[in-house]
Amino acid sequence: MPTRRTFLKQAAVVSAMTVLTTHTRAAVNGRFYMPDEGEKHRQAFIAFGAQEAIWEDFTADVQAALGRIARAIAVYEPVTVFCREDERALAQQHCGTRNITFVHTELDDIWMRDTGANFVIDGTGGLGAVDFNFNGWGNKQQHEDDAQLAALVAEQTGARHLRSELVGEGGAIEVDGLGTGIMTESSWINRNRNPDWSKADVEAELKERLGLRKIIWLPGIKGKDITDAHVDFYARFVSPGVVLANLDTDPESYDHKVTLAHLDILKSATDADGRALQVHTVSPPLNPRKSKFSKGNPDFAAGYINYFVINGAVIAPEFGDPVADRKALDLLSQLYPDRKVVQLNIDAIAAGGGGIHCVTNHQPLV
Repeated sequence: MPTRRTFLKQAAVVSAMTVLTTHTRAAVNGRFYMPDEGEKHRQAFIAFGAQEAIWEDFTADVQAALGRIARAIAVYEPVTVFCREDERALAQQHCGTRNITFVHTELDDIWMRDTGANFVIDGTGGLGAVDFNFNGWGNKQQHEDDAQLAALVAEQTGARHLRSELVGEGGAIEVDGLGTGIMTESSWINRNRNPDWSKADVEAELKERLGLRKIIWLPGIKGKDITDAHVDFYARFVSPGVVLANLDTDPESYDHKVTLAHLDILKSATDADGRALQVHTVSPPLNPRKSKFSKGNPDFAAGYINYFVINGAVIAPEFGDPVADRKALDLLSQLYPDRKVVQLNIDAIAAGGGGIHCVTNHQPLV
């Protein structure tokens, strides 16, 4: 099947559709801000949108993996599953109905983190949904339906729909909830998304929309995957001042030098309050289980860092490497002592270049 990275080589099913609407300015002086993912959630979201035109023979496996994720989250918090009307029964079969709500809509794919709303709050009960005009990661994949999802989420949650002038994705955003963000230049400062924006302009808009005071920029790497290196595969805030960074130890991997460069930046960086970062590292498995998803697939995304923090738990992947899986479990349990770490087999999703964080999103509890 074609992976998210393979789409870079394909000219088909690319949409050049541009969303033309009036842009609403964010609240002045950073009144709205994006809270840390570890703060209380009202609900989580999943897009049950796998289709054969993209996933081919893996479609059913991806749907099953989405169901496992939905069921695992629903133990701890409500989940809203977006699905096509004619796939409602299938979505219920996989995701279950306990603590689950289904909303019918047309979908292109499964990447809820990138296509959904980026929630911001104001500390006084206000809820905003920032829309970064999803364009299929730079018009690399069909996205007409997914481009409307952020607005639908805003409507469903009663949030104020805040459309930015920037183009980007939620997987490209990492914040500590206190004014510090981590972003990759390769994703945000890219002509396939924001051709007429300088780095300073991009940074100013992100700060305004997300209530940030400082952004730590990582270089990332363009053109190796469909996202142009989203930050949620490279660095995550555990808590203010504490970061978990991906360290690829395979010298044959293109990510090896990239993750070393990122580590150097993070170790010397300070947050918005001038605090030096405490940096932990986690490495991908060197011996993931051999399956139809990983065999002959150099883009199989076996990364432990793409986890989802929810109320009372951390939903994380496992890849059939007993040693590496255990190390990741132990580290996440240490970093999130008040949460249960739940590891799931998401190989079918990893085959497409993504992970658990990529296919989920959440609404903070106001």
